[in-house]
Amino acid sequence: MTPARRAGGLSRRHFALALPSALLVSGCAAPHQGTGRPGDPIVLTLLSHYASGELKAALQGPVDEWNATHDRVKVRTKAVEFTDLLTTFMVRQAAGQGADIIHPYCLWNGQLVQAGVLRPAPTEHAAEIRRGYGEAAVGAASVGGEVYGYPTETQTYALYYNKRLLREAGIVGPPRTWRELEETAYRTARTDRYGNTLVQGFGLSTYDDSTTVGQTLALLNAAGGRFVAADGRSTAIDSPAGRAVFDLEQRLVTKGASAPGVNVYRAFPSGQVAMVVSAGWWTGSLKALMGKDYRDVGVAPVPVPEAGDRRATLSTGFMLGVNAASEHPREAWEFLRWLNTEKVRVKNARKGATATRMSSLQVSVGSLTGRSDDMRTLLSEGADPNLRPFLDALSYAVPEPNVPGAQQAKSLLRKNIEALWTGQQSVDAALRTTRRQVDQEVSRSW
Repeated sequence: MTPARRAGGLSRRHFALALPSALLVSGCAAPHQGTGRPGDPIVLTLLSHYASGELKAALQGPVDEWNATHDRVKVRTKAVEFTDLLTTFMVRQAAGQGADIIHPYCLWNGQLVQAGVLRPAPTEHAAEIRRGYGEAAVGAASVGGEVYGYPTETQTYALYYNKRLLREAGIVGPPRTWRELEETAYRTARTDRYGNTLVQGFGLSTYDDSTTVGQTLALLNAAGGRFVAADGRSTAIDSPAGRAVFDLEQRLVTKGASAPGVNVYRAFPSGQVAMVVSAGWWTGSLKALMGKDYRDVGVAPVPVPEAGDRRATLSTGFMLGVNAASEHPREAWEFLRWLNTEKVRVKNARKGATATRMSSLQVSVGSLTGRSDDMRTLLSEGADPNLRPFLDALSYAVPEPNVPGAQQAKSLLRKNIEALWTGQQSVDAALRTTRRQVDQEVSRSW
């Protein structure tokens, strides 16, 4: 459930995405004179994982704008690598050194609320968030029905496919159902005379969370299932939907259409994977990697078990929230409102087009936010059509569960999925073990 780029390896974070100037916000807000004494402003700290490169620069832009136009409240950014982010939140909080504003992966929200790190959004901010963002983004930024922050980056999952490989197998378009998915996977898979995989029909991979857990949960949601029950105290994967997903993945491996030991982040751009389910951030990386061969890449909604089934997929995300220990919560929430809800003009878009600073920030680094109106504005002219399915999925995606213990539950699920794929566990054993281990984790007292 942790996005692939967070765990290291090949990711959009390592590629600078060249974007049209239409996606960049122009013009600063008119100078705002604060009421604080000159030289004695309130200084808010913002802790995130935007530690280097394009991400650091993208966040610093609006922060510098705020600081140049507000004299009473200033913002200072601090950053650590994503792998250290959760630990840093918890350790600094325990030491009384927590930042005023934090930028957590939404999977951790239940744990952070339980630990007293996150402050609930004030009523007026919660109303703005519910009004301005899609249901999945609001759900990810909420715990127990209470909103805790402004959603920032939102990722949805869809099916990437290689048009050339499908065409060579005599297949006209991407699969829409699981039966079509299997047929396409078997017809596009190829091995050499020694049985070594040349092309995976469907890319299952033990390389990272995105392909191990993320795509499994995307398929589970598409089947109408859920990983964690509605009460947040038990797993729901041992269900007909969960069994159907595990059966599907086991068949793909057993029949040679999937080779879990292959790194799909290298194999797909090389034309060695026909299809894989992954998140929208990958489009920018693929374009940079593949050059002219990127024309072979298509994106479609995650297939559903039967024709006519309601679409669903997985969404992951981040949010900006205020520390429960901050001495300046009102000022922190006002900065977040400015960054995430105030609209400014967008260069070279249609006349009068506006978007929030955060949406423009995210699109500039190849991501999306949960604000569909902003996304349609920013992606309307000259945008990659492969982003459209991810944007459409904002309306039907299901946020990953963020109950206390969700991070460990994710790790346990990944371990059991990999054991299934590698033949160490049967479907029954994998479901049974996952249920026992995850139930114990999410039901324990935190």
